[in-house]
Amino acid sequence: MTRSFGPPPSAAEFDRLARAAFARIPEPFAQHLDGITVHIEEFADEETLADMGIEDAWELTGLYHGRSMDMESSWVSGEFPPRITLYRQPLLAEWCETEVALEDLVTHVVIHEVGHHFGLSDDAMHALEDQAR
Repeated sequence: MTRSFGPPPSAAEFDRLARAAFARIPEPFAQHLDGITVHIEEFADEETLADMGIEDAWELTGLYHGRSMDMESSWVSGEFPPRITLYRQPLLAEWCETEVALEDLVTHVVIHEVGHHFGLSDDAMHALEDQAR
């Protein structure tokens, strides 16, 4: 039997999935997400990979850029607003390898990166993810 597949989800579709994941984040967390922007890129650039100590661009599916809320201060200025970047190609590869629904995979990565915004532990991120389903 021959299987056929359509085109992979576009950056715009990833953006839609990420925004839907944000919409499911419960209070009191949701009220602190204003100003976080979401960006979709194909892969992390070489500088980002070097900063993260990652050699293979396929290993990075998402990244939080910014200062976590537990490290914010009124004395800090001149920084860009926080943002989350999802890396489309590594996410597509993980989707194919794991057979996890793409919506669930994107939600997992978004919640993990939002967790960095709050300075949460991995256990707290998993609990937040459970609440956002």
